[in-house]
Amino acid sequence: MGLGGFLAARSDAEHYRSELRRGAQEIADVPEREAQEIVDLFKDYGVSASEAAPVIAALRREPEAWRNFMMRFELGLEKPDPKRALRSAFTISGSYAVGGLIPLLPYMLAKDAHQALTLSIVFTLLALAVFGFVKGHFTGVSKIKSSWQTVLVGGLAAGVAFGIAKAIS
Repeated sequence: MGLGGFLAARSDAEHYRSELRRGAQEIADVPEREAQEIVDLFKDYGVSASEAAPVIAALRREPEAWRNFMMRFELGLEKPDPKRALRSAFTISGSYAVGGLIPLLPYMLAKDAHQALTLSIVFTLLALAVFGFVKGHFTGVSKIKSSWQTVLVGGLAAGVAFGIAKAIS
């Protein structure tokens, strides 16, 4: 999973660089079409072509700024952090390792499987509740609602996975 996060972040960076090159080329090759795209962007915000003309004139003097403007406002792309790929890989790997230990830890510590299963369910649901509560804090959603939603969705996912494993074995 960490490698997947690394590759996704690298792909985002490669896509950004590719669009950066394409944008610079279009500004050089078809500046009138690019200028019209700015007019169209501003029109969506109620700015007329004549009102957008000074902005376009200023951007024509600064091709790099023009390209960056188009990257952000036409394509919705922000320059990616060069350290993001490695950070993403470590964050996802660490999260999976820690997250995976929560339901497995009771099996490493308990003396019998039935007791381990019960403890695993309790630990997992508690961890889901805490994760949901924290998620609610950072997203601005009700912490209790976020906690319950996370417990419900995570508990259902765990229950389905357990059911499939039981059916296969």
